[in-house]
Amino acid sequence: MRLEGHLVPARTPLLNKISELQTEIGQLQEAVVSHTVVDQAIGVVITLGGLRPEQGFQLLREVSQHTNTKLRQVSELIVEWVHSEQLPDEIRTSLDKALATARSI
Repeated sequence: MRLEGHLVPARTPLLNKISELQTEIGQLQEAVVSHTVVDQAIGVVITLGGLRPEQGFQLLREVSQHTNTKLRQVSELIVEWVHSEQLPDEIRTSLDKALATARSI
């Protein structure tokens, strides 16, 4: 609603709040997708390595840190690897090392 070319002052805080909430919803939706991909990748590595679930997350985190790749991206690559059978060499090497270490514990 405009009054002589200006927003009515009472509406401005509401519009700002709506914008903030829309941003928050977008961030929450992205977090849900990210969490799902990470959970799927954990399932892949615990199945592949015969590991416990808590080891799966630690393994993903280790691969992420050693390759300087975001955890979500490592997870996406591992989940896609199940279908494509392709995994970047750096990720594969780090994953193999992390699996060998985790199995020996």
